[in-house]
Amino acid sequence: MAITKTTEVSKIEVVNQWHVQVATDTVIKEDGTEISRSRHRHVLQPFTSSKDTDDKWTHTATDISAEATEVQAVANAVWTDTVKANYKTFVENQEVL
Repeated sequence: MAITKTTEVSKIEVVNQWHVQVATDTVIKEDGTEISRSRHRHVLQPFTSSKDTDDKWTHTATDISAEATEVQAVANAVWTDTVKANYKTFVENQEVL
């Protein structure tokens, strides 16, 4: 009886120009027959942004090196310099309560 566990990217979507939504399935098989599948979703953005007490913004690039190759390819294709600039502008114009 051989049990295997694999992870596969099942969907990559781009929303609002800069959000890369990733759906990943974990598949458990027994003797080659699937016995379980679960889905995990996460969203990537080009930066993590924060505003300091002097009202200055810091934008730290998102590290996508641990993502699957196909996710990295989509993020790198979508996150052009223009999209990154638009994202920074969007974040900086949000009201913080």
